[in-house]
Amino acid sequence: MLQIDSLCIEFRQERARVAAVRDVSLALAPGECVGVVGESGSGKTQTFLAAMGLLGRNALVSGSIRFEGRELLAAATSELNRVRGARLAMIFQDPMTSLTPHLTVGVQMAEVLVCHAGLSWTAAKRKALDMLQTVRIADAARRMRQYPHELSGGMRQRVMIGMSLLCEPALVIADEPTSALDATIHVQVIELLAAMRREFRMAIALISHDLGAVHALADRVVVMYAGRVVECAPATAIFAHPRHPYTAELLRCAPNLSAARLNRMPSITGQPPDPAEVLPGCAFAARCARADARCRIERPLLVQSGGAAQAACHHPL
Repeated sequence: MLQIDSLCIEFRQERARVAAVRDVSLALAPGECVGVVGESGSGKTQTFLAAMGLLGRNALVSGSIRFEGRELLAAATSELNRVRGARLAMIFQDPMTSLTPHLTVGVQMAEVLVCHAGLSWTAAKRKALDMLQTVRIADAARRMRQYPHELSGGMRQRVMIGMSLLCEPALVIADEPTSALDATIHVQVIELLAAMRREFRMAIALISHDLGAVHALADRVVVMYAGRVVECAPATAIFAHPRHPYTAELLRCAPNLSAARLNRMPSITGQPPDPAEVLPGCAFAARCARADARCRIERPLLVQSGGAAQAACHHPL
């Protein structure tokens, strides 16, 4: 359904070009949920913003992104607009800033159907009301008349999920859908995404720092570091036996209550490399206990590393 090949994204700055995504290739099958994980700045969101045609004007993009056989990188804005919101939708990270503050929830949801499905405003509002009920928002008729600031964070996130599903897309990109939500709402949003996936038979690209959410939803996990894919494997395999040292460190640092009580929240030593820096070897070498001289001068390629797993590491686990 979605095929990304050799994607590179650089951003022009006054004195340098900053590489956000470096030669990324990945794919999603119909109905599949792929979790994309990694530290902030690893290139997760930029990869999928490129698919949506939403990168900044200073972005330089090369490679290929094909969705249902259609090349998106070379597509005109008019063609992208026929795909975005209809067959390809995105749930943005912050529902407060993603929703237009001066328009009611009902108007914003109905507009999706007016633009993409050609419905009248009356029919669109009726279907938007049904969707709010589908995503389990109580008193949906009243919520339709409210503005985003009148809703809780959890409700706003449900509105964003409902908006993304109005045209029954084939693929939904969910960018940190549980960030800034309390624990109870967090679980409800994960359960809602799982239920919507089953009901609408859609694929999901789940971009997240939340390994618990990825474990609950994803069939397969793609791990990114410093703009590259460093590991790709079925979710069960990656959580049971990570092959790349960086993946193992991410899993080790997943929050847990016992560590929090002891004030011993683990972290990965060091910092990711500067995106403007071109390293000859493995970008994780400076932070990796297994690194040797070869790691610092020869970049590892993403290759099979046991079963269905792929890892870009000279010394996989």
